[in-house]
Amino acid sequence: MTASMRPFHPSDLPGMYRVCLLTGAAGQDATPLYRDPDLLGHVYCGPYPVADPGLTSVVVDDEGVGGYVVATADTEAFAAWCERAWWPVLRARYPRVVDPRDGTEDHVLRALVHDPAPAPVPASAPAHLHIDLLPRLQGQGWGRRLIEGVADSLRSRGVPGVHLGVDGRNTRAVAFYEHLGFRRDETFEWGHRMVLDLD
Repeated sequence: MTASMRPFHPSDLPGMYRVCLLTGAAGQDATPLYRDPDLLGHVYCGPYPVADPGLTSVVVDDEGVGGYVVATADTEAFAAWCERAWWPVLRARYPRVVDPRDGTEDHVLRALVHDPAPAPVPASAPAHLHIDLLPRLQGQGWGRRLIEGVADSLRSRGVPGVHLGVDGRNTRAVAFYEHLGFRRDETFEWGHRMVLDLD
């Protein structure tokens, strides 16, 4: 089966969570970092297609889901929705825990579930996205197609710009986004916020 891109279907979620984990350490496999393999997906993937499935697309091949893009057209409204509909269930399931000092990072994401502390949203880019693609599908144009597809959907809704966060260690991803027209908007301790103008 040749790889293909299509709109999200709810049956894609387990595969998307797996992709999220396998790319969750600055583009590398984050499996050793988490005792619960679903935590990364719960935070950075799961809520988006539930809140707005029209802004999620997947790339699939004969091995299943190999990549995806998730997005929200309005970051502040999305944060309010998560506070109402997404975080309460996860807070009950994942109480805060102390750092076990064994190299795992579940405690970091559990804290984030309880205190999302969203960063300020650039006025020119109220939308944001997350994109992940497994190595077997990289370098074939799928990343560009995923981003162009969601950018077109956001334009059709009159959204002026979209932003994303990228780990500063992931220099390959930074170069990829810059090649697609993103610019570095602000730099933080964890990396860069990058903005793509859609006007």
